[in-house]
Amino acid sequence: MSGSAEKPKKVEISEGGAIPKKDDVGLFTAWRVAFVGAISIIIALVYFKPEPYFDIIKFLPDGIYVTFKVTIASILLSLVFGLIAGLGRISQNMFINGIASLYVEIIRGIPLLVQLFYIYFALGKFVKLPAEVCAIIAMSICYGAYMAEIFRAGIDAIPKGQTEAARSLGMTSSQTTKHVILPQAVKTILPPVGNEFIALLKDSSLVSILAVSDLLRRGREYASESFDYFETYTMVALIYLVITLILSKLVGIMEDKISDDE
Repeated sequence: MSGSAEKPKKVEISEGGAIPKKDDVGLFTAWRVAFVGAISIIIALVYFKPEPYFDIIKFLPDGIYVTFKVTIASILLSLVFGLIAGLGRISQNMFINGIASLYVEIIRGIPLLVQLFYIYFALGKFVKLPAEVCAIIAMSICYGAYMAEIFRAGIDAIPKGQTEAARSLGMTSSQTTKHVILPQAVKTILPPVGNEFIALLKDSSLVSILAVSDLLRRGREYASESFDYFETYTMVALIYLVITLILSKLVGIMEDKISDDE
């Protein structure tokens, strides 16, 4: 092949959700079918068989609230961890770079479920914290490692000329990062951060093993009392699907907005 041949595009797979885009007709249509289908099934089940489906719906709102509370708190805290580690990953200081890189490699190499167990049970022998707090800490630390790479990639995507221009104007390294690099990097990282939010919301179902009363935990409580396991988990799955589809649509809109602005 000649040196002028076009380079292959990068393969980008999201662990969050499939983002519906109008240029991907199949996925865009599938999103609409899945969303309308899920809503229609929920309405039909509640209307034609209110017992137990309507009873299940009434039992789950507390769990949905806890799921969002844990997810939002975790994503905000993981952004802080990710920003600090991401800046550390591009630092010229070998010690800081090494610590940040070690954090990313170790945390990304341990499953989230193991981290949840470790913080709640293992570290719980020394410091006793509420289950919900442990869940938020574990997910923040875990997703902070993924956010770090998003921040690093976003910062690296900014042309070097931007840094050189800022430094020529007398800005310090920290001022350049704060006022020039990060504001531009935010546009680049918003879509992948949105994907991580969706992935984190789905992974939040793991916190139910720590007795956190999230959506899945509340479903398990209802099923254990009523023995309506099929009905309960069907409704829980449909609610998770609707929430995920809504979030994936919002991320898709955000990506389109950023593309239009550029």
